[in-house]
Amino acid sequence: MDVLIIGGGPAGVSTALYAVRGGLDVAIVTMRGGALLKAHKIENFYGHADGISGENLYDAGQRQARELGVEIIEAEATAVSYAEDGYEIRTTAGTYAARAVVLACGAGRKTPPIPGIAEYEGRGVSYCAVCDAFFYRNKTVAVLGNGDYALEEAEVLSRTAKETSILTNGLPAPETAFPVRTGRVAEVVGDDTRVTGVRFEDGELLPIDGLFVALGVAGSTTLASKLGAETLPDRVVVNEFMQTTVPNVYAVGDCTGGLKQVATAAQQGAVAGLDLVRTLKKK
Repeated sequence: MDVLIIGGGPAGVSTALYAVRGGLDVAIVTMRGGALLKAHKIENFYGHADGISGENLYDAGQRQARELGVEIIEAEATAVSYAEDGYEIRTTAGTYAARAVVLACGAGRKTPPIPGIAEYEGRGVSYCAVCDAFFYRNKTVAVLGNGDYALEEAEVLSRTAKETSILTNGLPAPETAFPVRTGRVAEVVGDDTRVTGVRFEDGELLPIDGLFVALGVAGSTTLASKLGAETLPDRVVVNEFMQTTVPNVYAVGDCTGGLKQVATAAQQGAVAGLDLVRTLKKK
């Protein structure tokens, strides 16, 4: 396909509408959820004088995209990597290839309020296995999380680490061959320089060299980091065409910072969709 968009909210759907009308083959990978569905009534979006619920607006966007020929893949995107002719996107519904990728799956990473996590960021606490697995060759690491994204991170780490385990922090254990600990984590411990372990609420200490936080699903900033695109702690860096610093990878919506409004998301999607047509139709 030409374009795969990760995220089915206003930013992702707006990108799809402009791209598909420009003659591109477009698909959206989306999980029903996000900030939009939590909005009880939106009264400041053009054309909705009586207001509209976030859920109804989301459903209308999905229907509009489908009617124009956009493929909607109901799945979670867990990883994006380079491929021979563009990019490979791994999801819970399978693996897809696309010439261009649009990150529209929301903002920042989830950081749990566990003592020691913030203190040891960059010193044994990481949020990106692809970025940092090299530094943990033949070492013992753990992944904090229990979803498909956490399992994807563990798989990446297992290729270089001596031992990789999953810490669910009290959540149910996923089906996996990796060792799993379901106890709640009380704190991340270490010395003056590095993480040395995690302590559970029952007092047990698990010695580890690194902890990778992978809660929930992978957001746009996380996926951008895995491709080497420039990011800041709270956003993906883009230019005026919504292009990241990686060729044919775009970011739209809340993940770009600024005004987090439906109108902004739709506008950014329009810019990205038109630029995708201009860029990909040249080749």
